Amino acid sequence: DRTVSDGVVERELSLAEFPSPSALWQRLTANKTLNDQAVHVVAQDYYQDRSGRNLRYYQQVAVNRTVEAIANGQKRILLVMATGTGKTFTAFNIIWRLWQARTVKRVLFLADRNILVDQAMTNDFKHFGVTMTKITRREVDKSYEVYLALYQGISGTEEWQNAYREFSQDFFDLIVVDECHRGSAAADSAWREVLEYFSSAAQIGLTATPKETKEVSNIDYFGEPIYTYSLRQGIEDGFLAPYKVIRIDLDRDVDGWRPRMGEIDRYGTPIPEQLYTVRDFDRTLVIDERTKLVAWRVSEFMRNTDRFQKTIIFCEDIEHAERMRHAIANMNGDLVSENHRYVVRITGDNPVGKIELDNFISPEETYPVVATTSKLMTTGVDAQTCKLIVLDQTINSMTEFKQIIGRGTRIREDFGKTYFTIIDFRHATRLFADPDFDGPPEQVYEPGPDDSTVPPNIEPGENDGMGEAFEPDDLQQGVRMAERPERRQKYYIDAVEVKILAERVQYLDKSGELRTVSFKDFSRENLRAQFASLDDFLKRWSVADRKAAILEELVEQGFLLEQLQAETAGDLDPFDLICTIAFDRPSLTRSQRARSAAKSALFDQYGGMARRTLEALLDKYADQGIATIEEARDEARVAEVLQLPPINHIGRPVQILNSFGSKVKYVQAVRELEQEIYRAA
Repeated sequence: DRTVSDGVVERELSLAEFPSPSALWQRLTANKTLNDQAVHVVAQDYYQDRSGRNLRYYQQVAVNRTVEAIANGQKRILLVMATGTGKTFTAFNIIWRLWQARTVKRVLFLADRNILVDQAMTNDFKHFGVTMTKITRREVDKSYEVYLALYQGISGTEEWQNAYREFSQDFFDLIVVDECHRGSAAADSAWREVLEYFSSAAQIGLTATPKETKEVSNIDYFGEPIYTYSLRQGIEDGFLAPYKVIRIDLDRDVDGWRPRMGEIDRYGTPIPEQLYTVRDFDRTLVIDERTKLVAWRVSEFMRNTDRFQKTIIFCEDIEHAERMRHAIANMNGDLVSENHRYVVRITGDNPVGKIELDNFISPEETYPVVATTSKLMTTGVDAQTCKLIVLDQTINSMTEFKQIIGRGTRIREDFGKTYFTIIDFRHATRLFADPDFDGPPEQVYEPGPDDSTVPPNIEPGENDGMGEAFEPDDLQQGVRMAERPERRQKYYIDAVEVKILAERVQYLDKSGELRTVSFKDFSRENLRAQFASLDDFLKRWSVADRKAAILEELVEQGFLLEQLQAETAGDLDPFDLICTIAFDRPSLTRSQRARSAAKSALFDQYGGMARRTLEALLDKYADQGIATIEEARDEARVAEVLQLPPINHIGRPVQILNSFGSKVKYVQAVRELEQEIYRAA
């Protein structure tokens, strides 16, 4: 009994002695020293979703702690939850319980991007129905209870832009700040003005990455996080997708490039003589061959795994994102010719990209497949099926890095998304090794004897590297942007050879640490954790009605089958891959297994049309794998399989089945063929 301060805290009870729910509730409320009003608030239930969607355990903890804190009068609250863990759904349940208790009657939900507001309205917040509205064009209607707005849509540098002042200072009882690391922490931010204007309201900051630097602090404003649920916890609990990292070193990135004296670029502009490094590439110096090589390596990876896996490529700036889009399109001309939306640039200045953003993040939409971007997709974009993140951008901000990685952490098993891959060309993944990557945020500001205890403001114009903060639609809300800095001079050079020096693969181990090991060693450890011995594996394989079921289970446990097949020479059956990698057993290619099976006594039992059918199925196995054999004996798909070439040239499905004697005997023959394939040693 954790409500007991001293005395017996653990004792054995019979079922008859177990306290009733009301008795337990009394103990809990007494222990938390809640008054009658607070008890009324915390007693409110979560929203009962008819779809069956329930809060996960950590979301319940976050909701309960926040509701209790507000019930006890706390005004500022910080919730830190990793990207993909359902911050908005958590916020909805907090608001719902407070709203139902009527402790909170009017709520303001603030974000800095239209997509964040729109996603909230159409998804988690939709249950507020007609009581909810979005503030647009600075038009204020005070008849609603739940308001959603862009910061820049209700505030600005000019007084006429400050639509929030049309509300009385005590109008809102609760303000929820989504992605609060993106500005509310800065003391001179216009967004901060909104929060201070409504200072009587309880204020909740939501973020995956609290900003804690010498210049700006979320903790200084909101206080210590009331609850933190980290990326590592999410992966360990199975709620977030694990990942592997492929780090690629290019020779020019390592060695740099120096122009000859008097050398000019593609457009005749003299190139200043200095050593240009990876920090300069695509910012001040553009090496065309480097862009092409990055595009080739990404395209090659997708060819070996899945050419239609949703992919985000983060580039240095908008111009770099456009060049990368062009290079990816040229590397995948066959797919682009089928649909020009295979690869698109999604940046703040591109209205076409803005339209395609909704299609990209929709799991049901195939296109676009590849999105090139600079900063626009770093925060809040719910790309649930994104399986590949490419980093060709210099990243020094831990806040930005966490947000980018968060684009891949969501799991969608119904769409085959159980893990994701990061390809890093700029050593950005070095930040994984930083103790702060998954640790608690810390206030790092250390004031001197004569300094204010409040951390100094962020410098005007800085955005922690998070440029493209506003979308075109956001600008229509009336925000007055500061003048853009003068565009950097870029030098474009051709005919400079660029090569890949090295590739290293890192994997997330059971403790959540990234390990640099060989692909085979990682796979061997994974497989041996599933199968105690070779005999154990052989028994499970032989009795499995569907071999694919074993493979699917292994993939769910972290076995990267597609990558292993892509990086292993030869047309090996998954059976041989596993036997070779895990147990050092000599392997046979599918072609060798097919030839061995063709010599078995099984074929002596059949002649004519039946024999030719088995031979055709064996050829399909050699070309495509065991899935073709399993489909051929699936009674629901027999007719479909028998109409595929080259089997359809042998005879009609009815004729083929009759050649075996019956459909049942045909299925039995295919089962025996499968046994012969794996009998070959």
